[in-house]
Amino acid sequence: MGIRLNEFKLDDLKSNGLKIYEAIFSKKRNVKIDEIEYPVQKFSSGIKFVDFSGYRFIQQNHNKKSEWGKKARQGHQIMWILKGRRYLARIMDGEFTDLKKDKE
Repeated sequence: MGIRLNEFKLDDLKSNGLKIYEAIFSKKRNVKIDEIEYPVQKFSSGIKFVDFSGYRFIQQNHNKKSEWGKKARQGHQIMWILKGRRYLARIMDGEFTDLKKDKE
């Protein structure tokens, strides 16, 4: 039963993440989840993010000198899902990747 709960949470994270990803990259000002609208916010750097249910969904900064910054400069659309300082998942070009699963 515990496994199902975790799978449900992952499915939830994925479906909500994809909604937020779509809002960020289609330049929407809000995203509606469960009948509640959450604002797409921007840091002073211009990087977009949404805070939802204790998670932060954040666009990849294309100015970073990392591999991911390079990919963003090349035109890839990348968003990270964090809880606190932990990176839980990545959505790149509409493809969801569970980062916790990759590490196990």
